[in-house]
Amino acid sequence: MATWAVVLAGGVGSRFWPLSTPERPKQLLPLVTEHPLLVDTLNRLTPLVPAERTLVLTNAGIKNEVAMFARLPRENVIAEPRPAGTAAALAYAATEIERREGRNAGMICVHADWAVTDEPAFRDALSAGVSAAERHASLVTVGIVPTRPDPGFGYICPGGEVEPGVLRVERFVEKPDKLRAAKMVADGYLWNSGIFAWRVGDFLDEIRSLTPEVAPAIGIPSIDAFFDRVKSISVDVGVLERSSRVLVIPGRFGWDDVGTWGALARVREKDGAGNASYGNVYTRDAHGNVIHADGRNAVVLDGVSGIVVVVVDGMTLVTTVERSADLKGLLEALPPALRDPR
Repeated sequence: MATWAVVLAGGVGSRFWPLSTPERPKQLLPLVTEHPLLVDTLNRLTPLVPAERTLVLTNAGIKNEVAMFARLPRENVIAEPRPAGTAAALAYAATEIERREGRNAGMICVHADWAVTDEPAFRDALSAGVSAAERHASLVTVGIVPTRPDPGFGYICPGGEVEPGVLRVERFVEKPDKLRAAKMVADGYLWNSGIFAWRVGDFLDEIRSLTPEVAPAIGIPSIDAFFDRVKSISVDVGVLERSSRVLVIPGRFGWDDVGTWGALARVREKDGAGNASYGNVYTRDAHGNVIHADGRNAVVLDGVSGIVVVVVDGMTLVTTVERSADLKGLLEALPPALRDPR
C-alpha cells in the first residue's frame, strides 16, 4: 500500500502578530529552528514519505511562497479557493490521492505548525497509524500523552484495546477549562493532536455516510466547484465524532502546537534562566520570557519574568506569556493603522 502525506498549511497566523502577516503567516516563519515551520514539517516527513507523494494544502494568496519553500512537484501544492474547514480540505486531498493512486492508498494528515523533539518516534507513530488503519479498515488518530493539563487542546478519551498499542476512541472532548483538563489528564485522556492516518477509500466512505456538509462535493473534479458545494466544518466534528470506526494510538515524541508566542517558551532553546530568545537580546535577572528581536533591533530585559517582547519593523509588542494566547482579541481592538502598519 503506497502511503501519501497531506500537510495542512493554511491560516493567517494572527497569533504571531506583529511578525506574521496574511502574506507571510506563521507556517512560513522560522519560529522554532532556523527553518520555516513548513520546511521543518516536510523535512520531518521525508524519511517516511517522498516528495512526489506529499501534498500541501494552503491559501490561494500564499501558494507561490509555499511552493518556493516546499520544493515539491508543482501539482502537489494545492490552493484552496476559500477556507472551508479541515473536513473539506482533507476530503479534497483524499479524492486527489484516490485519482492518482487508488482507494487503497494510505493517507497521513499533519499540520505545518507543530514542534516535534523526537522525530524518529514521530515517524514510527505515523507508520503504526497507517498499518492499524489498513488492518482494521479504520480512521486512526495519534493522541499525545499529555505532559501538563492544557486548556488550549482538545482531548481524546481512549477505550479498550483492539491490539497492543491501539485503542478505540470513546469520545472527543472540546477544549476544557483548566480544572477539567487536570482531571482528564489524571484520568488518562490524550491530547487531540490532529494527526490522522487512514486509507483514502475508508475516509471517503465515512464522508459520504456521515458528513452531508461535504459529501455532495465528492467526485467533482474541479477544485473551485468542489469548494462551492461544501459547508465549512472541521474533520473532528464532521467525521471523527460521528464515526464508529475511529482508533487512537498514544504518542510520546515531544509534540507541541506552535500556536502562540507563549508556546515558544516550551519549544525554543532557552538560556539558563528559561528565556527563549531570538535576535539581539540581553537579559539580567530576567526569567521565563519570550523575546524576538528582528533585524537590527535589540531588546534588553532587566528584572522581569513571564513576558513576551516582540520588535519587528518599528512595531513593539509587550504582553505576558499567558495573555499572548489572546492576540486575536487585541488585533480586533487596534486601529487599522497599528494593526497592519506595513
